[in-house]
Amino acid sequence: MKASVIIPAFNAEKTIEECLKALKAQSLKPFEIIVVDDGSTDNTPKIVKKIGGIRLLRQENSGPAKARNFGAENAKGNVLVFTDSDCIADRDFLREITGPFEEKNVAGVQGKYKTKQKELVARLTQLEIEQRHEKMAKQRFIDFMGSYAAAYRANVFNAMKGFDTSFPMASGEDTDLSFRISKTGKKMVFAEKAVVWHTHPSSWAKYFKVKFFRAFWRAKIYGKHKGKIVKDAYTSQLLKIQLGLIYLFPLALIVWAANQNQFWEPVVIFMAFIATTIPFAFWAIKRDKVVGTLFPFVAIFRTISFGIGLICGAVREVRDSI
Repeated sequence: MKASVIIPAFNAEKTIEECLKALKAQSLKPFEIIVVDDGSTDNTPKIVKKIGGIRLLRQENSGPAKARNFGAENAKGNVLVFTDSDCIADRDFLREITGPFEEKNVAGVQGKYKTKQKELVARLTQLEIEQRHEKMAKQRFIDFMGSYAAAYRANVFNAMKGFDTSFPMASGEDTDLSFRISKTGKKMVFAEKAVVWHTHPSSWAKYFKVKFFRAFWRAKIYGKHKGKIVKDAYTSQLLKIQLGLIYLFPLALIVWAANQNQFWEPVVIFMAFIATTIPFAFWAIKRDKVVGTLFPFVAIFRTISFGIGLICGAVREVRDSI
């Protein structure tokens, strides 16, 4: 089994060197590293060349989905491993993420995110991810893989025609590919020890912006995979309930404005929303008391951001279909 590690990079001069040095120090060898420069205007290609021993491909700026596909087209390995230019792989990352392919029925393997950040918003982001990873670790097979740490059999990836390049940014093209593979009946698994370290958003503005755009492009994903609206291996069902309650709340306010004797309806909806945040809050408090305590309040604005993004994405899908 030979692995090809593929990294899309756009103006990544601040992170690409550490990313590549971590990959070159992997305990599992041999393997090839391919960096696809997505039209960078900074020193990214110079840094890649300076490190040496890395295949550097270039394309006009077209987004990470097309960059990953371009890397895959030129890869020599029968296992394609994807990570991002701002991720730092543990020394045994490659060994852990390729190990499950010893089972012939495994088509894809998902790795794990960690962070060393101390900012409150980054700690919250990490805990959100960790809870979802706990959920995935309990399942024999999964239907979701994120390209920050993902590996596919090359023949499966090529049969699926890679990532959908109609996603113009890092916006759900990896989720779409996972769902397409899952529909074929092929198996994907979660490798908890295949770890990459990542820098999450460190400001609340960036955090809520990320939530908005993930929801915006999730509308496109759900348009392609309607069955996943109900359930998938990664998304919390409570998040969907929260989203429904956020949509109901302004309607309840309108009813109250029309009949001011009905004030209990928005109050009940608000209290129901808070109740849905308690399971994660209690889980988080055991790991980070501040994050767990503040989460019910943050969840309100998180869900509003997600809700607006989903509506905007749905409007875009309808407009494009006309």
